[in-house]
Amino acid sequence: MDQTPRLRSAYPATPQTSRRPPRFLGSPQDTKRGSAPLRNIPPVKPAFSQSTSVDPLIPEHILDAPTQRLFVVSAAVALWTWRLFDWGTLSEAEEQSLWLFMKWVIIDGLFLFGLPALRIPWLEWSPSTMLMLFGSHALVDGMLMFRIPLPIAPAFAAVGRSVWGAYELAVNEHNVNPDSVKFNESLILGRQIIHILPEGSAILNPNKQVYCIDTTRTEAKLPIRINSTNPISMDLLRTDLDTQANETIHITKAQIKTMHKEASRLNSYSDKEFEPKTLYFSVKKPGLYVLSKVIDESNLEVARKQLAHTVVVSCPKAEVRPSTPNQCKGELSKVEIEVTGAPPLTLKYRKVVNRSPQDATLENILPDDYASPWAKHDQGALILPNKVDTIWAKSHQISVPLAESLSSAGNWSYSIEEVRDAFGNTVTYTRKDHEEQQRQLAKGSVLHQVINVHERPIVTLHGCSPQRPLKVAKGKKTKLPLRLGSTGKGEISEPYDIDYVFTPDDDKLSAKEKSFKGVTGANQQEIQEPGLYALTGVSTRFCSGEVLEPASCILQVPPQPQLALTTEEIFDKCAGSPIGLQVDLDLVGTPPFEVHYRMTRIGSGVETKDVLRFPESRAQFKLIPKQAGQHRYDFLEISDAVYQRQRLSGISLDQTVKPSASADFVNASERKLACIDEAVSLDVALQGDGPFHIEYEILHNGRRVKRELSDVTEQQIKISTDPLTEGGDYTLALVSVTDQSGCKEFLKSESRISVRHQKPRVGFKAVDGQRAISALEGKAVDLPLRLEGGDGPWSVTYVDKSGHERGIHVKNANDRVTVAHEGTYELTSVRDGTCPGVVDEAAKDFEVSWIPRPELRIASTDIAERKGGTIVKADVCEGDEDAVEVLFKGSPPYSANYQLHVQPLKGSMSPKDLSLRAVQNVATLRMDTKLAGLYEYRFNKLEDSHYQHSSKHFSPLTVRQRVQPRPSVAFSSPEKTYRFCSTESDGEQVIPITLYGVPPFDVEIEIKHHGTARPETVALTGITETSHNIRIPHSRLQKGKSAVSLRRVSDGRGCIRSLDSTTPHVQISVHDAPTISPLEAQTDFCVGDRINFALSGVAPFNVFYSFEGAARKAVANSATFRRLAEKPGTLVVTGVQDDASQCKATTNITKNIHSLPSVRVSNGRDSYVDIHEGGEAEILFEFGGVPPFEFTYTRSANTDKYGRSGKVLDTRSEHSEGHSLRIRAHEEGTYEVVSIKDRFCSYTKPGVKMAGKEKQKKLGY
Repeated sequence: MDQTPRLRSAYPATPQTSRRPPRFLGSPQDTKRGSAPLRNIPPVKPAFSQSTSVDPLIPEHILDAPTQRLFVVSAAVALWTWRLFDWGTLSEAEEQSLWLFMKWVIIDGLFLFGLPALRIPWLEWSPSTMLMLFGSHALVDGMLMFRIPLPIAPAFAAVGRSVWGAYELAVNEHNVNPDSVKFNESLILGRQIIHILPEGSAILNPNKQVYCIDTTRTEAKLPIRINSTNPISMDLLRTDLDTQANETIHITKAQIKTMHKEASRLNSYSDKEFEPKTLYFSVKKPGLYVLSKVIDESNLEVARKQLAHTVVVSCPKAEVRPSTPNQCKGELSKVEIEVTGAPPLTLKYRKVVNRSPQDATLENILPDDYASPWAKHDQGALILPNKVDTIWAKSHQISVPLAESLSSAGNWSYSIEEVRDAFGNTVTYTRKDHEEQQRQLAKGSVLHQVINVHERPIVTLHGCSPQRPLKVAKGKKTKLPLRLGSTGKGEISEPYDIDYVFTPDDDKLSAKEKSFKGVTGANQQEIQEPGLYALTGVSTRFCSGEVLEPASCILQVPPQPQLALTTEEIFDKCAGSPIGLQVDLDLVGTPPFEVHYRMTRIGSGVETKDVLRFPESRAQFKLIPKQAGQHRYDFLEISDAVYQRQRLSGISLDQTVKPSASADFVNASERKLACIDEAVSLDVALQGDGPFHIEYEILHNGRRVKRELSDVTEQQIKISTDPLTEGGDYTLALVSVTDQSGCKEFLKSESRISVRHQKPRVGFKAVDGQRAISALEGKAVDLPLRLEGGDGPWSVTYVDKSGHERGIHVKNANDRVTVAHEGTYELTSVRDGTCPGVVDEAAKDFEVSWIPRPELRIASTDIAERKGGTIVKADVCEGDEDAVEVLFKGSPPYSANYQLHVQPLKGSMSPKDLSLRAVQNVATLRMDTKLAGLYEYRFNKLEDSHYQHSSKHFSPLTVRQRVQPRPSVAFSSPEKTYRFCSTESDGEQVIPITLYGVPPFDVEIEIKHHGTARPETVALTGITETSHNIRIPHSRLQKGKSAVSLRRVSDGRGCIRSLDSTTPHVQISVHDAPTISPLEAQTDFCVGDRINFALSGVAPFNVFYSFEGAARKAVANSATFRRLAEKPGTLVVTGVQDDASQCKATTNITKNIHSLPSVRVSNGRDSYVDIHEGGEAEILFEFGGVPPFEFTYTRSANTDKYGRSGKVLDTRSEHSEGHSLRIRAHEEGTYEVVSIKDRFCSYTKPGVKMAGKEKQKKLGY
C-alpha cells in the first residue's frame, strides 16, 4: 500500500519505522567493480518526542492512516460549516453571542485536545502547537459570535488593485484603468530597421522545389533569387533524363528584363534596387537544371550558392486499360491500371460497388527488377556526385493489375482519384476530368472502368421426373416445365440458352444433344416427341450457369380412349313389360373417363343429353326412362385424362318401355302454411299410361276423410281441399293410383299443412284511460300497440296527420310505434308472415300533442334602449346598487344560465358562467357594479321543469350596461418629497397629479405645515385635463417640511370619490442651493489628466455636465468631484444639485481635453531596409496632434539570432513644425521613437525615463 503512486495534492504517506534498504550512489558498473561493503547509514532521529513507532488507537489493518486523516479533516469541515451556520442565524442579543462563543470554545477544545489521543500519524502535534491552534480558533470564535467586522472588503480591494490596477470614473461615466489611458502603445508605432547587405548573390530554386510538366502544365517556372545585384545574363545547365546529355540555356538581358516585368506584378516584388527579388524562368523540357553562370551589369560574375539540381520531371499519370465490360459473379476482375512516373509511385483509386464507395491506396509501386536509388542518396538534399546519374528521376510505365473476386452482381466501377510520384508531384483527377474522358473517349486516357457483373443462371424442372412422366395427346405439344432462376433473387431478365440430351422412346441408344435458345419465363419451350429429356447446361448472353435436380423428364403419348358395351333389359314385375336397360362398359385409355350420350324419345322430338363419369376402366349403369315409348341412346364422345371429347360413331341403343304408374306431390317435403277459412291446393306429378284413378285422404285431429279422382289424363294435376275452418295440422296423403292397364300401385307420398287458429288483429292501447298523450317537443313518443293472433313478426301500417302511410315491422305483441311529430295517428292494416289481419275500429286512432316550451324576457321598465336581441340598460356609477326584473313563461321552476362578459377599463377579465333560478314567473337579477367597464349579461340557456335547454328553440338575449368608473386622483409620484429652494427658480412649486374620469373635475386638497395643528383645505374646480399641476404659491411655503394630501374628487358624470387619510401623500421641503468650483485654474487638459472640482452643500451631490454635446449626470459622495480625462473633447459643467434640497444651481464651467500626440515611423510598421555599405535609407516620421512637435528617437543594435533586443547606440531629439518629417540614415540599427510632445501634451513610452535637459536629450532605461 505504501508503494502506491500518489498525487502531489494527496495526503503524505504514513511514516515508516522499518529500516530502509541501502541505496547505491554509483552506477551499476561501479557496484560490480568494487568489493568493499558500503557503510551503514545511521537512522534518522524523530523530530519530536512522540515516536511514530507507537501504533494508532485504531489499528491500520482496520483503517489505514491516510483514511483516518481524511475522516479528521471531514469532521473539521463539518464543524466549520456548523459554526458558519450559527454565525449566519445570529441575532442582535448579547446573551446569545456569549452562549455561542462559549459553545464553540468548548467544542474546539474537545476536538483539538482530543485529537492526539487517536495517535494518527502526521497529526501528533506538540503541546505548543496545540495551544496555538486552540488560541487562533478562540479568536475567530470571538470575532464571529460577537460580530466583530473583519477587514475583508479592503483586503479584496487591495488585491484587486494589485492585480488589475486601480479603476477610476472617467468623463464618460464608466470605470477605466488610468494606466491604460496614460500609456497607450498605439501612440508610438513603427520602427525602421536598417541592415547593411553583404555582396550580391544569385540562387536557383532556393526552396528546393521539384517541378513537373505534362499536357496541361506545359512549362515550369523556375525561381531565381537575386540579392544586391542586377544581372544582365545567366546560364542554366540542363541534363537530359533519358540520354544524360548536357544542354546550356542562355538567358539574355532582354529576357531578364521581361522576367523583372512579370515578377513586378507580384506583391512580394520590391521596386528598390538592392532588395532581394525572385525572378521566374520558364522551361518546357524535363531534366536536371543548375545555375552555371550569372553576370551582373558590371560584367562581373555573381556568386552562386551551390544547391542540389533543380528537378523537372514529367508529371505522373495513370489510366485504366480497357477491359471486358461484362463479367459474371464469382470471377476475378480483369481491371489493369497503367501508371507512369518516377518510382516509387502512389496510386489512389475509388471502387464503387452498387453505389457503395470504397477508397483504396496503392503505395510503393515499382517496376520489376528496379533498385531504388533513394536508398543510396539523400532524398532531402538531392546533391548528386560529379557524374550525373539520372536513373532516379526517369519516368517508368508500370502496369498494376486489380484482381479481386466479383462477389456480388451489379455495377462495379473503378475510377482513378490521384497519382503521386517519388518527388511528391501529385495529379488529382476531378469529376470534370472524368466527364471530359466520357466526351473524348477515343482521344484521351481512360480514367475509369465500369464492369457490369451479372448473376449466373440456374435451371431446374418441376412437376416432371422419370417417376412422374408428362403425358400428352397424340399429335399435340406440351410445355417442358422449366423453372428459371439465378444465383441472385429471381429470374434473370436476359433470355436463357438451355442444352439438353434427348433419348427417343423407340430408339434408346440414339441420344441426341440439342438446345433451347432464347428461353424466358413467358416463353417456355414446347415438346412433342416422346422420350427422355435430360438438361445438361444453361447459359445467358454473358454467363454460364448451373443445372439443378431434377434435371430429366419423360414425355409419354398414351393410346386414344375407346369403349365397348353390352346390355340387358329390365322388366316390370306387375305388367311384365320392359322398363329399362342395364349397360356394362369396357373402357380403354387413361382414367378417369367421361362418356357423353344423347337420349331421344322417338315420335316426340324430345332430346336429352347427359354425361356419365367413371373412375375405373370397367363400369355398369342403368337406363330407365320415366315416360313410356320408344327411346334411342346415342353415345357421342368419350374423354379421359389425356384426350378430350373424342368422337364415337355407330354406338347406339334402342328400347321400348312401358313404366308402371306412380304419383308424387311436387315439393312434398315442404310444410304448407294456410290461413283459417281458406282452401289449399297441392301439385301432383303422374307417371305411366293414363287415364288414371287416384285415391287420397285428409287427416285432421284423428279424423280421416277419403277422396277420389277419376279419368285423370294430365301428367300433373292440382288437388284442392275444402275451406279449412279449424286451425291445426292437416295431412294430405296419396293412397293409390291405377293406370290404363288396371295395375294398381299403392303410394306413400304425403304433404303436411299447418292452418292458423285465428287472424291477426291490431289496435292502440289506452294510456291513463285515453288514447292521447302530451309529450316534450322533439322527443320521440312510443305509442303502445296490442296485437292478437298470428305469429310474429307482424307488418303494421298507419297514417300520420299529413296523410302519409308508413309501415313498421313488429316483433312483440305488446310492441310500440315510435313517432316524433304531434298529430293524430291511425292504424290501417296488419298481417303476419302468412295471413292478413284486421284493425280494431275502436282502438285505431291515437293523438299526440306537445308541452309548451319556456320563454324569457326583460321587464319594459328596465329597458333604456333595444338593439335587436340586445337590451341596453341605463349607465350606473361604480359601486351603486342596480337590478333588472326577468320575466319567465313555462313550467316553474326555471333555470336560466348566462355569461357575464366584463370589459374593464384596465386589463381584462375572463367570462363568468352564472345562473339565475326562479320558482315563480318573475326573478330579480342584481347587476354587478364592483368594477368600472362594460357589462354584458348574455342569457344563453333556459330550462324549466320539463325542458332542457335547446339552442334551436331559444333565442339568446343580452342585457348590456356600462358601469362608469368613479373618478380618482393621485399624485404622479406619491410619497415623494418635493424640494424647493429658498430662492424662487424655474420648475419649482409644481406638484403633478393624475385624474381619472370624464372632465371637468373638482378636487379638494389638504396642506399641513410642520408644527401647525390645523391643515389648510384648498378646492380646485373646473379642471379640464386628466393631468394637472398643483402650483402652491411660493409665499405660502415655510422653511421646513409640509404634507400635501388629496381628500375628494368628482367628475363630469356626477360620480364622486372620497379619499381617506391612508391615501399616499407628498412632502414639501425647502432648502438652500449647493455650489461647485474648479480646483485648477487651467482650462486645457490632456488625456490621462484628472479634473477636480470642489462642492458645497449636503452630500451626495448630482453634478450635471456635458461632454462632446452629450448630457450626463454624475453622483459625488464627498465634497470633491473628480473625473479622469479618458478621451479628447470639451467638458462643460452645467449645474449641481445636492441631496438635501434637490435644488439645481446653474453653472457654466468649461474644460478642454486634448488628445495625446502620436507618431508613426515607417507608416506604423516594422520596416526592414537592406542597404549596401556606404548607402543610406530614408526614415519617415508622421505626427498626430497640434504642431509644433518635439520628439526623441534612438538607434539600437539589431536583434541578434536569439531574438534579444540590442543595446541603445545613440539618442537624438528633433523638432518639426509640420505633421511629417523625413530623416536620412546610413548607419545600421533599429530606429524608434521613445517620446513625443505637441503644443499641449506629451507622451513617453512606458519604462523610459528622460535624462537631463541638454542640447540633445538622452534616454535611459
